[in-house]
Amino acid sequence: MWSRLKRLFRSIFGGMIERAEDPELILQQVIRDMREKVPQMQANVTQVMATEKILQREAATYEREIIDLDAKVKAAIKQGRDDFARTYITALQEKQIALDRAKTQLEGAHTAAEQAKKFLENYILQVKKKTAEAQQLVNEARAAKMQEQLSQTMASFQVGDDAGTFQDMREKIQRRAASAEARMELATGGVESQMQDIERESLNIQVEDTLAAYKRQMGVASDLAAPVPAVPSISAESAAEKSLGPAEKSKVLE
Repeated sequence: MWSRLKRLFRSIFGGMIERAEDPELILQQVIRDMREKVPQMQANVTQVMATEKILQREAATYEREIIDLDAKVKAAIKQGRDDFARTYITALQEKQIALDRAKTQLEGAHTAAEQAKKFLENYILQVKKKTAEAQQLVNEARAAKMQEQLSQTMASFQVGDDAGTFQDMREKIQRRAASAEARMELATGGVESQMQDIERESLNIQVEDTLAAYKRQMGVASDLAAPVPAVPSISAESAAEKSLGPAEKSKVLE
């Protein structure tokens, strides 16, 4: 039971960590960590080189003191002061031992300084190399993320809710357009519409007949006038005669 629970917790938290890991952020943090180590390493190299410089100065001091003591020993011997010569020789031997020890330490410090400088140079080169490599990986991660977002967007247009919404609206608009066309066809093709067309045509004929009657009564003839039916309407002629006075009626009868 415990092993199953352990496996369950590991799968849950492992999945959470996997989803939370951002390659770009992790790589940037790695670059920062590497760059932050450079100043500390430079400080360590500086300290090693400073130790070498100190030992160099110490060895130079011992060498000057040895030369001075050697001269004093020779001067004491010339003056016949063997006691002073012995004292100077003892000091000279101590300085010589100190000089030998300083030179040994100086050799070690010089080797350590050279190694530290070489290590620092190699580390800086590695930092530059890793930084360039990490930057390339960051760019690839950004491109992959953008491609992933684009593919998700395209997929949503194909099989997502947005595609379904577009299809629903398209069908609704098509149904409304078809319904409007059907209503228009029904309104223009019905009996009432046909009767209105007949009545409108009849009114136009009456107007043309009346106009032709007026022109005949006034003796006006025009080839460009609108065509008049061969047999004018009785209602149109009677309407024209009713509109004339008695004198004009007699002229018409003559």
